[in-house]
Amino acid sequence: MDLLGFLFRWSHVLFGITWIGMLYYFNFIQGGYFKQASPEGLADAKAKLAPSALWWFRWGAMGTFITGLILIGALGAALNNYIVIGAIFGTLMFLNVWIIIWPNQKIALGMVEGDAPAAGAKALLASRHNVLYSAPMAFCMLASGHPTGGMGYSAFTMSNSMIAMLVIIAALQANAMFGKQGPLATVKGVIHGSLGLTAVMVLVLNYL
Repeated sequence: MDLLGFLFRWSHVLFGITWIGMLYYFNFIQGGYFKQASPEGLADAKAKLAPSALWWFRWGAMGTFITGLILIGALGAALNNYIVIGAIFGTLMFLNVWIIIWPNQKIALGMVEGDAPAAGAKALLASRHNVLYSAPMAFCMLASGHPTGGMGYSAFTMSNSMIAMLVIIAALQANAMFGKQGPLATVKGVIHGSLGLTAVMVLVLNYL
């Protein structure tokens, strides 16, 4: 059973590397290229490159989510606050991929009919929020197995700190679905935002 558990953890990491690597590629590299590409280069990238990258992106997300569910189920009473918050971030990121990003990207890339500019904006907004969530999610994955002090490492309880984090996450996700990019519009902004959200999370979980 220990070997099987290790294999699931290993698979979870591999799927996660694929997923988050593609997420960063889209936000940090491909988006900038699309703005600078020639009409011919842009058309070719949308027809060939982007659909292939999106395949790895969405199935990397699926593999990460499924193996994560298995690992959560195996933990049982060993759950702590960091594991729960990390799982919430990861689940929202997974849902954003399959419910918002992928359907709208198909329209934006001309794979199905629809309002391409509007669909592209919706996909980008959700994608930016996934980048925003990525640093705190990764922090939770690492912190969940190492004592850090305070409520963050304690056994899961619906404490004031947990309630505060749930409110913060709910507000951010509402913006991902219905709001605006704001400071997340730039690569620098979303990176700083993700690191800042990580700091806020640590402070809330350990000191509130």
